[in-house]
Amino acid sequence: MMNTWFSELQTRHVSLGLKIEDVLWHEQTAYQELAVLQTEAYGRMLVLDGAIQTTIVDEFVYHEMITHVPLLFHPHPRKVAVIGGGDGGAIREILKHPGIEEAHLIEIDEKVVEASRRFLPEIAEGLEDDRAHVHFTDGIAWVKEARDFDVIMVDSTDPVGPAEGLFVPEFYQSIYEALGSDGIMVAQSESPFLEPEIIQRVMAGVSKAFPVTRLYLANVPTYPSGLWSFTMGSKNTLKSPRNVSLTTRYWTPEIQRNCFDLPRFVEDLIR
Repeated sequence: MMNTWFSELQTRHVSLGLKIEDVLWHEQTAYQELAVLQTEAYGRMLVLDGAIQTTIVDEFVYHEMITHVPLLFHPHPRKVAVIGGGDGGAIREILKHPGIEEAHLIEIDEKVVEASRRFLPEIAEGLEDDRAHVHFTDGIAWVKEARDFDVIMVDSTDPVGPAEGLFVPEFYQSIYEALGSDGIMVAQSESPFLEPEIIQRVMAGVSKAFPVTRLYLANVPTYPSGLWSFTMGSKNTLKSPRNVSLTTRYWTPEIQRNCFDLPRFVEDLIR
């Protein structure tokens, strides 16, 4: 058995170390370094440019929270898009909602989808659904041409390299224009402990484009600090979420209501 450790340098001062049993896939794609590792603690794990993207053990938290929270605020979501998210987990969760007719995945790196289908099939399974449409293209360019979407989710990597342009006000304005009259967007916005300036940057950018902006939290163990944020923008005042029966492992109707109750230090951060 290998006695090898993978370390993610999460900031200049913080790293996370995981013991790995095997390297299942490793290559330099046209866009980034890609690896799929078998870890002892979190099972199979997708890594891009040295940063953990998802693991078999805790992926459900992130994918349920980036999808169900905004979808349940929309009165009747039918046409949804995910920018990034090549592992397919967000698509899987979107397709649990009755009424969804189209779920579009916009992923720049085809190799991410290929590796996920091969090594993370329980995450990528939704990509095989007839309602799922996969586009291998640049998300920034794609969203400029998109129109009449109900919900758009920005399931991006950290704001470096190919994802840098997904964290600027112009991109959020393009999303606003790509959404229908009841449109809602959500973007992962990093850790309030370790990347507070990114939360402030995303909140400012989304607030510039959308009249309603809300931040909510979830706990994802393998992400920096374990406490993760999502920033939601809505064209309209948010009404009570719809009551839909969903098979989930983290999300509940109570979490839907309570995830917007922020700790004081996070409130102070975005005030």
